[in-house]
Order: sequence, then structure tokens, then C-alpha cells
Amino acid sequence: MNLMNEKESLHQDHNKRWVIMTAVFIATFMTSVEVTIVTTALPSIISELHGLAFQSWIMSAYLLMTAITTPIYGKLADTLGRRNVFQWGVIVFTLGSCLSGLAPSILILIFARAIQGIGAGAVMPLTFTIIADNFSFKERANVLAFNNTAWGLSALVGPLIGGFLVDQLSWHWVFFVNVPLGLFVALLVWLGYHEKVEGKQKLTIDWLGITWLTVFLVGLLLAIQFIDTKPLPALGLFIIAFIGLGLLVRQERRFTDPLMSPKMFHSATFTIQIATAMILSGVLIGYQVYFPIWLQSLYHVSATGAGLVVTSSSIMWLLASFAVGTLIAKYVPKWIAVSLIGVMLIGYVCLIFAGHSFPVWAFYVIAMLNGTGMGIIISMNTILSQHLVPTNMVGSATSILTLGRSLGQTVMAGIYGAILNFVIRLQLHGELTFAKVNRVISSKQRLPIPNQAAIDPIVLTALHMVFVAVVAMLIVAVIINWLDPNKKIVK
Repeated sequence: MNLMNEKESLHQDHNKRWVIMTAVFIATFMTSVEVTIVTTALPSIISELHGLAFQSWIMSAYLLMTAITTPIYGKLADTLGRRNVFQWGVIVFTLGSCLSGLAPSILILIFARAIQGIGAGAVMPLTFTIIADNFSFKERANVLAFNNTAWGLSALVGPLIGGFLVDQLSWHWVFFVNVPLGLFVALLVWLGYHEKVEGKQKLTIDWLGITWLTVFLVGLLLAIQFIDTKPLPALGLFIIAFIGLGLLVRQERRFTDPLMSPKMFHSATFTIQIATAMILSGVLIGYQVYFPIWLQSLYHVSATGAGLVVTSSSIMWLLASFAVGTLIAKYVPKWIAVSLIGVMLIGYVCLIFAGHSFPVWAFYVIAMLNGTGMGIIISMNTILSQHLVPTNMVGSATSILTLGRSLGQTVMAGIYGAILNFVIRLQLHGELTFAKVNRVISSKQRLPIPNQAAIDPIVLTALHMVFVAVVAMLIVAVIINWLDPNKKIVK
């Protein structure tokens, strides 16, 4: 009888865990697809809401709030319980999605995207913690691999779903599509995820560290946003941002339980992994956002067709990631990174000199090279950053890498937008206005636009300068990896 009760208990536990895992998988897909699905809809959003001047904030608001809140939620989950914090994140993210779809103006859309980011900051890191809580060490590798397919799936289908919704319905639906998913996840967590929150020691939260991190990130992003139109306020914001950075470093060195322990950065190779992931994440947001804009505005490719370019990169990312273990076992990491970044660099140099006759298929090739390189390098960054720190710091190392990747995307989204706007404004003359350039951005623009022949070169030059910034970043990535002191195969 006892044996039967034990088997029944194990069966019920198994079912409960897979209810939780289903919720975690959908939540991972929901938050990660948000980036890929929105990039495809950006040209239509910009055109309809007349938001070219603020376009970078559509991505930046989401990524910034995710970056700021991630370390806060990690601390709160230890005291309040994973379930409560995770449930809160899912509900806030779903609310933000609904508000984004209903947004009547670009500023309200940016505000709603910030709400989405606050929710995503709880959901994204806690998925890994919940898996660790509910599965043994032997099971965890397979479960994590299964959950990682949600990221790959979102990268594959996100641009396709986004393109289809924009072409067949409207851009509003790229946000509404997440609402039923969010409600379903919240219901699964409410019904199937139960935990006992044990009494903890007094929670020590690095509030000053969080404050200075927020000052640094918000100041930096605002400065980047205003640099092309209001240089003096931008300079002041840069100063505030770097004061915040200095105070953050000082606080982390003094605090007993810091958000980001300085001890981890004593390893130069670890620091290089974080920096590389940050830079490549900035490159990633560049081609995810500006390839569709290039193809839709200058080549008049549909939103679905433009989204397929990003999808080709995602396919190669997934396939290439399976080769990481073999490559690390045979080659020194620095040479893997230098070689692959060098190949990516060649593709972007070609883009800088691309004219109106540059073939569409070349964008697919460049995107696939990006996917291959990043699938290997960023996976390698993750593995090495966890391997190079003490066991008791693996969680912190992973969160720092996640924060670095979010920061890279957030900051570079702002910089690319500032470059695009500045170069466009610099070339305006006569009857050409910023509003007329705004109308060219969307491929859904059916009516002929006066001065189209004069506007196209302006947009092309602005896009060239965006990818000059990408080339500069990749050169920096090559240099820092070349300087990596580790010359041995990591074992």
C-alpha cells in the first residue's frame, strides 16, 4: 500500500513539475519573441505614429527596464518566493503588452513598452531559478536544453509572425498576440505551481547599487537619445551617467553583498567574455532592427520578406550552437572568437559601401554569417563565464552576462537611432522634411511620395553610418579577444 502511495505521489509530483515547465517554456518564448516580433513591425509603427525621431525608444524602453529590474527581482525571489515574483512579472508583462497594442501615440507606446520591460525583468532570470528548484542536477541539463528551444523558436517564428500580422492585420496585433499567452501562463502558475517559502535571514538588498545602476543606465540612454538634437543637455546627461557609474563601482567594492561582485572581474578572460557578449548583443540589435528598415524602405520588400532575413540568422544560430562544445574542446577560445568576428566584419564592411544595386540575397548571407558567429561566440561566452568563477558565484556570473547583453542591446539601440536621425537631419534641404523621410520608412506606403528619388539616398546614407558604428564595435571585439591572456584550451 505504501509503495502504491509513493508511486502515486511521484506521479503527481512529475505532473506538477511539467505543468510548471510548460508555464516556464511559454513565458520564455513570450518574453524573447517580444524583441524579434516587434523589430519586423517597427517600420509600420514608425510610419503610422510619426515616430521616426523616437523610434529607438520603442526597443530601448523595454530593454532598459528589463536590465534595471533583473538584479532586483533576483534578490526579492529569495525572500518572497519564486512563484510570487514570477507571477507578478507575467501579469505586468501581459498588461504592458495589452497597453502597447492599444497605444494611440508613440509616447504612450514607449511608456507601455517600459511596463513590459518591468515584467520581463522578473520572468527572464527566474525561469532558470525555477528549473533549478524543481529538477535534480542530472535532469537539469536536459530540461535547460528543452527550455532553450523556446529562445530558438521565438527567433525563428517571431519575424514571420510579426510580418504576417503587419501585412494582414496591423502592427497592434504584434502586441496583442502575447496577451492570451500571458493569461494562460498566469493561470498555470496559479493552479499548478505551489511552493513553501521558508523563513530567510534578513534580506540584504544593495539599494544604493541599484540606484547608481539606474542613474547610469537612464542617464546614458537619455544622453544618447538627445545627442543629435540637444547636444548640451546630452553632455550633462553623459556626465551624470558616468558619475553614476563611478559611484556604482565604489558601492560594489564596499558592499558586503553587492549586485555585481568585483572579485569576478579579477579574471581578464572572464571580463573579456562579458565585454564580447555585450558588444555582439549591440551588433545583434543593429541588424535585427535596420535590415528590415533597409529592405522595406529602399527595396519595398514586404514586412514578411524582411522578417525572413532575420529568421535566416536565427536558423544558423541554432545550428551553430551545437558545435560549441566540440570547438571549445579543440581550440583556444580567443582564436575562435577572433576568427568568427573577423568573418562577420567582412560582411558589414560590404554593407558600408552597398549602393542601390546591392542584391537582396546578400542581406541573407550577411545575416546567416551573423547567426553562425553569434551562435558559437555568445554560447561560448556563457559557458566560459560560468566556468571561470567559483561555484558559489555561478549564478551571479550568469546574471552579469545577462545584464551585459541587455545593456549592449539597450545602449546600441539608442546610439543607432541617434546616428540615423542625425545623419537624416544633416542631409535635409529645400522642401525635404523629416516627416517626408518618415513616410518612406514603411513598405506599406502605397501612394507615390513626392521627391522619392531624393529621399532614398538620404535614407541609404543614414543606414551606411549606422553600420559604420557596427563595424567599429566589431573591430573593438576583435582587439579585446586578441589581447586575452589565456592561450590554452579551457578544460
